[in-house]
Amino acid sequence: MVTVIPGTSTKPEASRLLADYFEGLTGMDDTYLYTGYPIIGTANGPYPIDAVFLSSKYGLVIIDLIEGKDITGYEEKQDESYNKMESKLRNYKELTSKRQLRASISVVTFAPTVNNLVQNLDYPIYNMNNLDDLFDDLEESPYTEEDFKKLLSVLQSISTIRNNRTSRKITKKDSRGDKLRKVEDSIANLDNQQSRAVIETVDGVQRIRGLAGSGKTIVLALKAAYLHAQHPDWKIAVTFNTRALKGQIRDFISTFYIEQTNQPPNWDNLNIIHAWGAPGGGEKNGLYYTFCQHQEINKYKDFREAANIFGYDHAFSGVCKEAIENMNTSVPLYDALLVDEAQDFSKYFLRICYEFLKEPKRLVYAYDELQNLSGSSLPSPEEIFGILPSGKPKVKFDETSHASQDIILEKCYRNPRPTLVTAHALGFGVYRNVDKRTGTGLVQMFDNKELWTEVGYRVAEGDLSEGHEVVLKRDEKSSPKFLEEHSSIDDLIQFNCFEREIDQTEWLVSQIVKNIEEDELLPTDIIVINPDPLKTKGAVAAARAKLYELGYNTHIAGVASPDVFFENANSVTFTGIYRAKGNEAAMVYIINGQDCYESFGNLPTVRNRLFTAITRSKAWVRVLGVGTQMEKLITEYKKVKNHNYTLEFNYPTKEQQKNINLINRDMSVAEKKRVKDANKSIGEINKILAEGLLNVEDIDEEQRKILLSLLKKSEVDADE
Repeated sequence: MVTVIPGTSTKPEASRLLADYFEGLTGMDDTYLYTGYPIIGTANGPYPIDAVFLSSKYGLVIIDLIEGKDITGYEEKQDESYNKMESKLRNYKELTSKRQLRASISVVTFAPTVNNLVQNLDYPIYNMNNLDDLFDDLEESPYTEEDFKKLLSVLQSISTIRNNRTSRKITKKDSRGDKLRKVEDSIANLDNQQSRAVIETVDGVQRIRGLAGSGKTIVLALKAAYLHAQHPDWKIAVTFNTRALKGQIRDFISTFYIEQTNQPPNWDNLNIIHAWGAPGGGEKNGLYYTFCQHQEINKYKDFREAANIFGYDHAFSGVCKEAIENMNTSVPLYDALLVDEAQDFSKYFLRICYEFLKEPKRLVYAYDELQNLSGSSLPSPEEIFGILPSGKPKVKFDETSHASQDIILEKCYRNPRPTLVTAHALGFGVYRNVDKRTGTGLVQMFDNKELWTEVGYRVAEGDLSEGHEVVLKRDEKSSPKFLEEHSSIDDLIQFNCFEREIDQTEWLVSQIVKNIEEDELLPTDIIVINPDPLKTKGAVAAARAKLYELGYNTHIAGVASPDVFFENANSVTFTGIYRAKGNEAAMVYIINGQDCYESFGNLPTVRNRLFTAITRSKAWVRVLGVGTQMEKLITEYKKVKNHNYTLEFNYPTKEQQKNINLINRDMSVAEKKRVKDANKSIGEINKILAEGLLNVEDIDEEQRKILLSLLKKSEVDADE
């Protein structure tokens, strides 16, 4: 069966008919058809190839498409396509032998609606009636299996965007810098799954799912650049939650676009804008603000106003819901819209994106089911986008389509396996001491247990079902071995406890100096994360001051510009957890880890912060902390290590999960005070009852009945 990867092009009907034909062929394993790809950069700009067929038997076959009935000049078009492709392939040494190109190239034309074709042996042309003759007419290629793999690799490796653009001066074999360079070389190209996700284009809604480090942001940025190259007149927007991602996304798009077209993007038609935005235009612009202006909704609110009305955690969701409800008639602006970090948004923001699009509503949203480790995943497309007046859903994924509307990136290219499993174990509380109120140490769990396998875990032992013991592990398919082979596990991840904060600071500073002076790491290879976003400036002040005294530059991410994370090549980045999201570094230091062990009224939040911080590392991570809480966190980590970096736990039933969510729910400041005051009051009553200073009969009978009734109900619920 031919693997069909349908991209976008200006010849959609001919592309569809060609894809239909090839998808129906049998006996053609390990063959590929791309439509709308590749794009070849020339001195005159981008030159899109309509379609290519790749086969070890026939080599590379370029297929020019004719959408209408006019075939005038098709011979010249074949010559031009051949010359452009040959020129591209000659840039790859592995495809040449002396002065000859080892790759076999053929060119044909497919004109599906043209009848009575006159066949020209030098310039083959086919329609629906004679397309079966194609494989009889093609000459068989002299490819060896190895040669074909090289050709396939060149065509499928759509970008070397992962390459570190900063040159490394390596003088020591097996230094950290040397190890990092080898890892970066190994992941320089996108894998087949990522490449396919970039090219596959849907005339409608498409979602991309994957773990942190699976390449979602890169894929989304490259997809935006690909669409822009194929349709330069389209109005395209890329939006996101973490402001520090803006510069990274812009760099990804620029690099890919210039690689493919030999010219810079037209930023007037390709907008990279934050989700919220504010008045003032330019860099302040955002999708929600633009939507309010474009739809003439006089209800725009900034964060402070929104937080006062809807609360801190629901501010953006609240204003998006209000904007949708106050929209009279949708006035579309964009031809395509791509959303990164969709797990951070409510359905109302995604509805704004949907309403802002022209037909056929080309919306791509990428998200990480495990980014927040929350009990509920993003709702289904039917729930997110709502229902039509007819009662049918506005969006329903079509499994029969050539292009997949639901893409899962299983492989994690950032975190070594032990690091990723540790992050999940601590984030979920898999090996946390049992809480008597819930009967488990778990602080949160997925509603949908299948998510575990979808993001690259597999069942090693037991049963992945409610009420059963299960052991989950990651293998080479989802966590490449080379990410962890360069260093011992005890070097990949370390937890260190100190008696005093000053001891933590001195150790941190000494290690950063060693990383730069001895380990051959660059300042941009290092980030220091403080999990509590409200205390970061004060928490990192001493370490920054000490490094400054020693002659090392540092900065706090987002201070000079909210859109920039790494300021320059000679500065070490210090950051709070929210700025860290979406970014990565080789060496990650997490300070004040004790704050992530236990926290009344927001335990899932602090565990999520620890998870997010650990998963910023693409090589080494150091979790530092002070005092007994840090010692307890280290004890919990040792259990992960003793279980050989697997997750072993009893999967909670729905009732248990409900109780876990209730006990460990995030509380507002006012709610925490109410609970603490209530516990204090009950404690005082119990004390004076025990001391005989108060009789049970002294308590109002009605109040006693209510309290007993509530306690009995709680016991019954617990038994069930």
